[in-house]
Amino acid sequence: MFKMEHSVATPSAARSLSPKSSSSSSSPPTSPPVVMSPCAACKILRRRCADKCVLAPYFPPTEPTKFTIAHRVFGASNIIKFLQELPESQRADAVSSMVYEASARIRDPVYGCAGAICQLQKQVNELQAQLAKAQAEVVNMQLQQANLVALLCMEAAQSPPSPQPTPLQSVDDFIGNSPQIYENNLESLWESEPLWT
Repeated sequence: MFKMEHSVATPSAARSLSPKSSSSSSSPPTSPPVVMSPCAACKILRRRCADKCVLAPYFPPTEPTKFTIAHRVFGASNIIKFLQELPESQRADAVSSMVYEASARIRDPVYGCAGAICQLQKQVNELQAQLAKAQAEVVNMQLQQANLVALLCMEAAQSPPSPQPTPLQSVDDFIGNSPQIYENNLESLWESEPLWT
């Protein structure tokens, strides 16, 4: 089957491209229509995308910015050379690394990836210091709590038991005792200060 760029290969188009024979015109189509499209790299480089294009699996036509970023920093020939030197199992990681490094270099032309790594390392160091400080505070609070519990236990062991107040036997006892209490209080008031002078 012939490769057609930006077109859909239909059964009728495939029949017109194949050599004429009496059996091919009457046979039903065996495969569904296939969309032929060059990869994003070949599209940007304006070249024909070969069947065994090294860039096609990693720069699909739906993600042209991915190749544009990497191409701007590394160049197409260097990207192809890097990918050809690597085994296929490592190529996808290499492409994502190149795209990340290229976008970091575009954002920060002086430091690139190293600037981002230094900034992240600084954040890690600050967070580790905060974590160590918080852990020290937790240990300190645990020691204070243990000391407080020990002091309370020592005081409880040394102090004599406090006498328990005797509860009234009944409401009648309270009512029976209350008039006597009131009378004693009134008498002391009369004796201490006269109301009229």
